[in-house]
Amino acid sequence: MPGEKQTAVKYYVGVDVGSASVRAALVDGFGTVVAHAEQPIQVWEPQPDHYEQSSADIWAACCSVTKEVVRGVDPSQIRGLGFDATCSLVVVDKEFQLLAVNFEGQNHRNVIMWMDHRAASQVERINATQHRVLSYVGGAMSVEMQPPKLLWIKENLPELWEKVGYFFDLPDFLSWKATGVTARSLCTVVCKWTYTSDRGWDDSFWKMIGLEDLVKDKYEKIGNHILSPGEAVGKGLTAEAARDLGLPQGIAVAASLIDAHAGGLGVIGADVKGHNLPCENQPITSRVAMICGTSSCHMGVSETPIFVPGVWGPYFSAMVPGLWLNEGGQSATGKLIDHVVRGHVAFPELEAKAAASAHSIYTYLNSHLDLIKKSLPVGFLTVDLHVWPDFHGNRSPLTDLTLKGMVVGLTLSRGLDELALIYLATIQAIALGTRHILEAMQAAGHDITTLFLCGGLSKNPLFVQMHADITGKPVVLSKEVESVLVGAAILGACASGDFASIQEAMAKMGKIGRVVQPNHEHKRFYDKKYEVFLKLVEHQREYRSIMNSL
Repeated sequence: MPGEKQTAVKYYVGVDVGSASVRAALVDGFGTVVAHAEQPIQVWEPQPDHYEQSSADIWAACCSVTKEVVRGVDPSQIRGLGFDATCSLVVVDKEFQLLAVNFEGQNHRNVIMWMDHRAASQVERINATQHRVLSYVGGAMSVEMQPPKLLWIKENLPELWEKVGYFFDLPDFLSWKATGVTARSLCTVVCKWTYTSDRGWDDSFWKMIGLEDLVKDKYEKIGNHILSPGEAVGKGLTAEAARDLGLPQGIAVAASLIDAHAGGLGVIGADVKGHNLPCENQPITSRVAMICGTSSCHMGVSETPIFVPGVWGPYFSAMVPGLWLNEGGQSATGKLIDHVVRGHVAFPELEAKAAASAHSIYTYLNSHLDLIKKSLPVGFLTVDLHVWPDFHGNRSPLTDLTLKGMVVGLTLSRGLDELALIYLATIQAIALGTRHILEAMQAAGHDITTLFLCGGLSKNPLFVQMHADITGKPVVLSKEVESVLVGAAILGACASGDFASIQEAMAKMGKIGRVVQPNHEHKRFYDKKYEVFLKLVEHQREYRSIMNSL
């Protein structure tokens, strides 16, 4: 009404650092993404299983995309900033200068990426200790966690080890760049570094694995000031960071989250009333958030600690305050689909036809499957074609990084039909892997009724439907496709004080878009596919046992 004083909209900035790009979003208090920007970042692969990045390159991209999303916005309306990132390891000296994590001495390459598997022998030795902290990571530590990477650096780059001032998980590096405060997030140190919310760091673990020097300085190098996700860090944005990011000095900066956990935060707490879902009027412990991009993570929460063999956790308050988190995962999902499709001999034909039809290659493949299915349901096309998807090892629930991918049912055919079929079988294998993880969680005590999907792969309707059909559970897609960015913005909203709690912000800012129901008429077919799926890994282990007897 004329003359009526209108309340200015409050905005929050979420910044997400993924494996290949940095994204930022301007999000309002209802969880609507008002502006969005993305910029690629560089990855180096100097040798097999070594993946490196540059924290300088990453921060420059953070600044670029943040400036873009806040352009033209009244600075007084921007209330808070939240970061999430991959759980990559950042190495700097005592003056915060970049240190090389490689044999070439390239200091700008100072980040060991989450998916780097160089520390395979170190993690094997760590797991052989059977130390009590391993019970909080499913009984066996992953090569993708930080202790084996630290041990690799000490053993392989001893001169670097002596120069190190700080080891940061990438999400914590970003909050340090923004505030000048070296505090760590409870999320990162609990999930990737063996910190526990009740006992803190366990001196005996670090001494047992040969990293006793971290204990001597009271853990200053890896963090002795721990904050809960969403808690305000220091005095907010520094003057230098404000100039870099194009934001007002002093606005609230939140203790950060790992990217998958931010995605979970963005979807798992959404109001589901009126959607006829089994999780309606049930606690959020009946939900699993699945964040599916380059890799996939399966986040389930519980009121009491549940120890799931082969599944990380339980981690207290690592995602939702007051609840225990279990985290299953698949190390290569989007990356695997790309690998299979782009490596096929018919890929140039696919690329040309997709471009001619002005569709993405995956939209075109989905349409092509509809053409060749005839009277069958699409999923039934793979009755004789089966994939075991662990081309980059198994994270959950088998925790075996030595497992390899398998394809059974190949022919001499080389055309587009065959490419479409192997694409379908790969998506089904990923969904069967999700079923394998969910069954392990349920066997240990979780009661899961509904999946909440977000991330790049959730935009693919075939990927979503296969997960519904193969798990037998409804799949909820959020209204905002960029749920990870919404999760990061929720952190900023909490740090600003505009919401009383993470839970309140989750309920207000997480919104449901669409529900995909499973086709229960296909249950028998996918039960049989699952039987074959489990047989594949049995056979792989059997033939490896035979060859190892040489």
